Amino acid sequence: MSDSIKTEFEVIDERFIGCGGDARTERIFTGGRWVEGPAYFAAGRYLVFSDIPNDRMMRWDETTGVVGVFRHDAGYANGHTVDGRGRLVSCEQGNRRITRTEHDGSIIVLADRLSDGRRFNSPNDVVEHSDGSIWFTDPSYGIDTDYEGHKADSEIGACHVYRIDAGSGAVRIVADDFVRPNGLAFSADERQLYIVDTSRKHLRRFDVAIDGDLSGGAVFAGCDAGTFDGVRLDDSGRVWVAAHDGLHCFDPDGTLLGKLRLPEIVSNLTFGGPQRNVLFVTASTSVYALRVNFNGVRSAYRNREGHQ
Repeated sequence: MSDSIKTEFEVIDERFIGCGGDARTERIFTGGRWVEGPAYFAAGRYLVFSDIPNDRMMRWDETTGVVGVFRHDAGYANGHTVDGRGRLVSCEQGNRRITRTEHDGSIIVLADRLSDGRRFNSPNDVVEHSDGSIWFTDPSYGIDTDYEGHKADSEIGACHVYRIDAGSGAVRIVADDFVRPNGLAFSADERQLYIVDTSRKHLRRFDVAIDGDLSGGAVFAGCDAGTFDGVRLDDSGRVWVAAHDGLHCFDPDGTLLGKLRLPEIVSNLTFGGPQRNVLFVTASTSVYALRVNFNGVRSAYRNREGHQ
């Protein structure tokens, strides 16, 4: 059963005036404890998301509107992404690992520790590069308490951003100066990577080299409502970031253009639908869906695989 709320776009800069969508925003799920990690599967027309403290992953069917449990005992999964072959890649906070769910339902561990044997803290959010490498953040939320994971000491002693090589599976640190790295997203051409530092309440932008090295990393934007969490880009290069009062939208020059106000603390977002113009937002206990008049960025993988 779904309900709806009045859609509220707040214009801060005149360049935001053209952004809009449905008059009402649909709440397609509620009743979670802290929902996160929306990932849309175009082929199946469904959305997977996490209800972390309840240790379950949920599935919303776009064709029927039905929500059901996708996976129990989900390793306190947090963020997810869909790779270039349509497989689910997940951050399992409780199991302290990155996994991939194959088309037959089997689960493969992509990485759970550094080469010296030290386990990750609690992987949080994840994206794939078009070269097949997997990039993820590793704060300590899943080991700080038993609320959304298993309380434990950090074996690394810090919170970093990592890259898993597509060929060798080797894991390396790509950024090591974060307090609590969180959401991350590539620009359309993958020359830039945006990464949230939740503790510092800001979003940073890095330049990405061909070999995967990062440079730069200056603060792109700060948060004026709580702190930032998940981040995604639209096809105009605008940056949408989850915050405590809704979604904040930034121009590529760093200007705050406007906000999509929501009644719950927002954790994450993704674009879905056949045209990538349905905005799915996870927020505290609920998931919201809104058809908008702009589109999510087309993945570089799809651009390189035939300009679909």
